[in-house]
Amino acid sequence: MAQISRMLTLVDGTIDDGFEDGALKIAFATSDQHHVDQHFGTCESFAVYLVTRDEAHFHQSIAFEQAAKDGSEDKLQARIAALEGVAAVYCRAVGASAIAQLKQSGVQPIKVKDGTMIKHQLGLFQEELKGDPAFWVLRALESVKGLRDDPRRFDDMETEGWSE
Repeated sequence: MAQISRMLTLVDGTIDDGFEDGALKIAFATSDQHHVDQHFGTCESFAVYLVTRDEAHFHQSIAFEQAAKDGSEDKLQARIAALEGVAAVYCRAVGASAIAQLKQSGVQPIKVKDGTMIKHQLGLFQEELKGDPAFWVLRALESVKGLRDDPRRFDDMETEGWSE
């Protein structure tokens, strides 16, 4: 089974306090930390960013031992576990079994063109956050903000009143 060989987390004192609390973690399957150029199941590494509507900051690099391209699903477990707390992973390809396992763990797999620039994809994602986000994005935002379990989540609707 391919294990994590290195996990580096950036500690950045320039990021405002509380930024991470409202940010989504987005991962990219990459070999160079600049382009989405890897298949999910055999990727060399993930570049993980913290993303809000207005900001995106590099957060973490997760590197893996070399994985055999043998169709074995053992290598998926380490990759999926490494994405705990991540809302989505962008990759150039992903198998059906990996898609099912990622979704089961709350990670949205997104396939993009090989060589897509990570910075470009971050910009597109931020535009989606500002506009009409997909359902999975709304669900991830709820999870990050803790709205689902917040007893005050219906207060605004209550103040609007109810009429039939």
